Amino acid sequence: MRKALISKTGTQLSIRRQCQLLDVNRNRLTPVPIRWTKEELEISLAMDKLHMKRPYYGSRRIHGELTALGWQLSRGRVRRLMKRMGLTAIYPKPRTSVKSRENRIYPYLLRNLEIDRPNQVWCTDITYIPMATGFAYLIAIMDWHSRAVLSWKISNTMDTAFCVEALKEARQAAGCWPEIMNTDQGSQFTSDEWVRELKAANVKVSMDGKGCWVDNVFIERLWRSLKYEDIYLREYLDVPDLESGVRDWMNFYNHERRHQSLGNQPPWVVYESSQAPLAA
Repeated sequence: MRKALISKTGTQLSIRRQCQLLDVNRNRLTPVPIRWTKEELEISLAMDKLHMKRPYYGSRRIHGELTALGWQLSRGRVRRLMKRMGLTAIYPKPRTSVKSRENRIYPYLLRNLEIDRPNQVWCTDITYIPMATGFAYLIAIMDWHSRAVLSWKISNTMDTAFCVEALKEARQAAGCWPEIMNTDQGSQFTSDEWVRELKAANVKVSMDGKGCWVDNVFIERLWRSLKYEDIYLREYLDVPDLESGVRDWMNFYNHERRHQSLGNQPPWVVYESSQAPLAA
């Protein structure tokens, strides 16, 4: 990875010049938790609720809704906050997430593919989680066929490291790798660290592109259920408190929450009962 070649000592080149030569964004060298004002946290909570209720709303319509609710802010500020929160409207479009110009984009492999067994396809996404005095990001890795959540991880920065940790934990929970991993084109999922982990296990990498926007729906439903059934009903104070609450809800989702599309069975029951494990 080009970022690993940048050195702060032992060279006469400045960090700025090293980044220019390697074509690396200097501001992305080290993830730093973003400081939010109390007002920004309140606005972001309102935006998150709007996004969960109307995931197809873009910055223009979210700005209109916030204005109707009494918030005095510009559309430009709404756009900036949406970018920091990782919110993108779900509708047919060529860009499903913020891409990284440094990394390769992989083709979409699920078109006309019948997904009829566990561990055939896994998918993943990252969502913004509001807390009483801050915020965090949550990643979940889901088995496409059964909708079972194989792993999840919380971080206060939207970097790649916690995504790779979640991927390794999913492998441990499943006892095998999937045939295909499908993601959006976000910089975390096009990064060398993420792709290297999958390639080493001979997992095919698939990324949503133009016309594949509907693939986000499964995880968007997971986020909506989590937030309306738990996150919005409680004011989690900090990350440890949030992790404890999310752990309880994820256990409920996997082992108790019945899905009509799964024959009124919980996801984990479907995952285990129809599983034909792949070679580890």
